[in-house]
This record gives sequence, C-alpha cells and structure tokens, in this order.
Amino acid sequence: MAEPETDISLRAAQVAADVTEAEQPQERRRLASSFAKAVSSGARAAGRGTRAVRSGTGTGRSAVRRGANAGTGYLVAQVITMAPRLRVRNQAALQARFPGKAPDEIADALIGGAARASAAVGGAGGMVSVLPVLPAFPAEVVAETLVVVGIEIKLVAELHEAYGTPAAGKFPERMSAYVAAWAHRRGVSMIPGGVIFAAGSPLTRLLRRRLALRAGRSAFSLGPLLTGSAVGAILNGRETRRLGNNIRNDLRRRAQRT
Repeated sequence: MAEPETDISLRAAQVAADVTEAEQPQERRRLASSFAKAVSSGARAAGRGTRAVRSGTGTGRSAVRRGANAGTGYLVAQVITMAPRLRVRNQAALQARFPGKAPDEIADALIGGAARASAAVGGAGGMVSVLPVLPAFPAEVVAETLVVVGIEIKLVAELHEAYGTPAAGKFPERMSAYVAAWAHRRGVSMIPGGVIFAAGSPLTRLLRRRLALRAGRSAFSLGPLLTGSAVGAILNGRETRRLGNNIRNDLRRRAQRT
C-alpha cells in the first residue's frame, strides 16, 4: 500500500527525531533503512512510475517546469506540516543530556549527531531503490528529503535552545520561525506578526529553492546501489554540518553583541 500523503510528514518527523537521537550507528542505519524500505515498497505497490505529485499535462520545457513547480510546492506544504510535529529538546533537556557542557560544546555535539543522522538517511536511500529523477520527484526522493530537512530543522531549533535564544511564541510559531531560519541559513529573525508562508512571498520562493536543491541531492542516493549509498551519505552529512556551523556561528555573533 502506498504511503498516504497525510501520514508521510508525521512519519518523517518521527524518523528524523529518532535517527538524530540514536546513539549507535547500527540503530541510525536501521531506522533510516526501515523508513526508506517502507516508502519504496509503497511506491512500487502504486506503480514504479509513482510520483508524489502529478506534473500536469503537456510535453516539452513548459511541462517540465510545471512539474518541478508542483513538486517543490508539495515539498513546501509537507515541510510546513512536518515542522510542528518534530520532537525538539529544550535547553533543560539538552543540559541533562550533555551534563556539564558549555553551549559551544553542546552545539558541537548536536551538529555532529545531526550530520551522522543525515548521512545515515542518505546511505539508506541508495541501498533500497533505483528510480529515474522525475520533475515532480519520486516518492523515495520526497521521503529522504523530508527526513533530512526534519533532521536539520530539529538541529536549528535545538541550537537556539542550547544558546538560550529560542524563537518567540507557542511551539507551532517557533517551528515556523525555525523553518524560515533553515531557509535563510541563519538564526531566527524577529518578524512582526510572525512567519507567514504566503504563496509567492520571498520566503516561500527561497524555501522552494532550498527544497529543490535538497531534493536534487537526495536523488544522488538513488544511483547505482553502493555508489548511490556512498554519495548520498557524504553529501547529506557535509551539508547538514555546514548548515549547523552557519547557524551556530550566527548565534555566537549575536551573543557577543549583547
């Protein structure tokens, strides 16, 4: 049975948190591989050409553009739905998990853990499926993209907690702010009225571009068996670590100015 679209954001949020917090490499690989296999099996059950979003009718460059727009639009909607479902540890929980550690040391541990989790997800994807890269993204690409983005948004949120600078508002509002921070690659910026993902807004366009790039990296995981696994793991881990360092450096600079 295909993975229901209403469930995939919840499943991705759960897997992102579980893989990030797993302490053993074998457990990270098991969690990532289990999710990847479930999504791959669901896609095959619905037909090998299954796409997460239909690209519309027509042929040629305009049809490809419409398909890509539909795919990134779908990913934006799923990320916005997924973000408030992520399990985020607050400052007290992080201090309990890393007793006696300074904020910078906690940040190092969080970035390292997220990079390893992201690499595990990329490695799992290449081991279970080989599908063509379609304009509207095959289900496996959507699944890996959502889990890795979930890992990274959780990282962004927990880095803010580690430095004692959480976003303002209730949890859903804070998570929307962290999605925006993920897209901008910097710490949360205070926006009057909160973060709103309006169609066609600069933030939504930036989020679309970020997700299109992220999905493109996920597609490398679907290459030939071991090659796809290795490339996916390397790209994922490197990009997640870079994001974490960018956010940490920005939060450090802000702390020094206060």
